[in-house]
Amino acid sequence: MNDDTPIEISGAGPAGLAAALAVTAAGRPARVYEKRAEVGWRFHGDFQGLENWTTREDVLEELAALGVEAGFEHTPVRELVVFDPEGRARRLHSRQPLFYLVRRGGEKGTVDDALKRQALAAGVEIRFQTPVRRFPNGGIVTEGPHRADAIAAGYLFDTGMADGIYAAVSDRLACKGYAYLLVNRGRGTLATCLFDDFHNERDYLERCVDFFERQVGVRMDNPRRFGGSGNFGLPRTARKGDILYAGEAAGFQDPLFGFGIRWAVLSGAAAGRALAQGDPAAYERFWKRRLRAWHETAATNRWFYERLGERGYRAMLRRFPDGADVRDWVQRAYAPRWWKRAWYRLLAARRHRPLLDPHAGCDCTWCRCRRETA
Repeated sequence: MNDDTPIEISGAGPAGLAAALAVTAAGRPARVYEKRAEVGWRFHGDFQGLENWTTREDVLEELAALGVEAGFEHTPVRELVVFDPEGRARRLHSRQPLFYLVRRGGEKGTVDDALKRQALAAGVEIRFQTPVRRFPNGGIVTEGPHRADAIAAGYLFDTGMADGIYAAVSDRLACKGYAYLLVNRGRGTLATCLFDDFHNERDYLERCVDFFERQVGVRMDNPRRFGGSGNFGLPRTARKGDILYAGEAAGFQDPLFGFGIRWAVLSGAAAGRALAQGDPAAYERFWKRRLRAWHETAATNRWFYERLGERGYRAMLRRFPDGADVRDWVQRAYAPRWWKRAWYRLLAARRHRPLLDPHAGCDCTWCRCRRETA
């Protein structure tokens, strides 16, 4: 492949657009295929979190070093209220942002729209409503989730409430997961994030609405339903010859709480850089060095979290030290430890099956040939 041949990318989400930006930064043309008519089609302006705790370095600085501008709206979150199963509240603080509140979708100010604008300004070609199934010359697959390991069901709404970040841990509100209410500048997102019992999402969601109405007096004007899913299963390899998989297409998402934007951008940029430099094996080395240990640790944390139950959730919040910095605490919980990685290999990996099973001998973006011949 010569330097004038575009590197092809499937999916115009954060991973795909970060890959395209890395390709153009290396002096190669990039072409992105997106099966939808616009970026952010899975989202509708809902709030999400751009995590800022897995490293001491601020996530915005890390993205800037990759050439990804923070041209999207982002609100630093240094305080949140967490409710236990009985509705008792703990107010948690951090000196540095625990995460940045961002919006997803195709509207101006969202992560998706900002990345699209930056990519177009860099000369990236984006072909909307153009799905692609094969990469005979190699490429990068960032198509998003192909399996639901967790789902979110909720409401987007307008409100006159004061800004606030709220979460609740209770299996009655979110089976093995958590409920959340995010309010910022007159917009709100209320949802249940389920890691089990998906078929009863409506019941969980209505209980969440009732809970936050009683606890914080949430007022929803013009409510709109939304939903989404995520997957996380560490692959044996994220490479099939010259085809690389990044973001959720590879299962690179936090297994504990489902945060995935940072890992999507990191993996996408690394995949783009590796192909642009003609060294696809460098991508394997990158994700195994930068992401694998954190993923295994988070998966082990999830294994323990799912066994806490209501009493365990209460005890976890009650024992959180008064005045402690929640970012420091979460950072320690996510920090790779040898025993957590060993536990992952013994037990936790059984709960998080690999999403990918790349095999030689085909150029499918997703291994449909194996499924069709099985």
